[in-house]
Amino acid sequence: MFGHERGAFTGAFSPRIGRLQSAHKGTLFLDEIGELPLELQPKLLRAVQEQEFEKLGSSQTTRVDVRIVAATNQDLEQMVSERRFRADLYYRLSVFPILLPPLRDRIEDIPVLVRHFVQQFARRMNKTIDGVPQHVIDALCRHDWPGNIRELQNFIERAVLFTEGRLLSPPLPELRRSVAAPSPQNPLTLSEMERVHIRETLEETSWVIGGRAGAAARLGLPRTTLIARMQRLGISRDTSGSRVPRLVMPLARQMHPEDSRPALAHAAGM
Repeated sequence: MFGHERGAFTGAFSPRIGRLQSAHKGTLFLDEIGELPLELQPKLLRAVQEQEFEKLGSSQTTRVDVRIVAATNQDLEQMVSERRFRADLYYRLSVFPILLPPLRDRIEDIPVLVRHFVQQFARRMNKTIDGVPQHVIDALCRHDWPGNIRELQNFIERAVLFTEGRLLSPPLPELRRSVAAPSPQNPLTLSEMERVHIRETLEETSWVIGGRAGAAARLGLPRTTLIARMQRLGISRDTSGSRVPRLVMPLARQMHPEDSRPALAHAAGM
């Protein structure tokens, strides 16, 4: 984020410009801002508030002019109330909040997205798919899409993969499968559901984390972010990673409604 000088730590053989300095006079996008550790939040707050920072290993102050756009799929207001996110940083970033509604509230977008993803994946797989039957579009519009656009994208990717003709033939019965709900007397917590979802995705990829076909790509996360979440949730290949029953999910991303949470945009220049 802030860069470092030569010799700032072991292995720092040359100076490095950080993201903030690289984005000078431009825009810096901070994805998954809710995952920023508490100990780093004051440093980001000072950089946003004072428009300056010091590189690691340097006593010289660097001033920047950067537009900050931060996004998250978590409820930052709840995290602030639970003291898991600094209130001052939240209010500093929340200059121009943008709430992205879930896909089920934007049914008119589904046909457009479906055709886009079909063309994208057909081209990638060297297939020719001329169109999508209307009954398929109708079925996709009736689905709730708890995983939002990422769930739709992965469903269409699977559909293109298994389509043999020139018309898309997706596995529509999968849309009717329901998630096995836990007992009301012992509901799963959010962390337990996240643990189950990440572990099932890892099992689907044979515990391959990185790469285009790895679990991180399927979950839409940077490789380092996924590794950090695995460590936080206690997920490893030789342990169960969870004391809760497995969920039956038709799609790997069904429990990751990424675009149903607010995105924060700091439109003013730093």
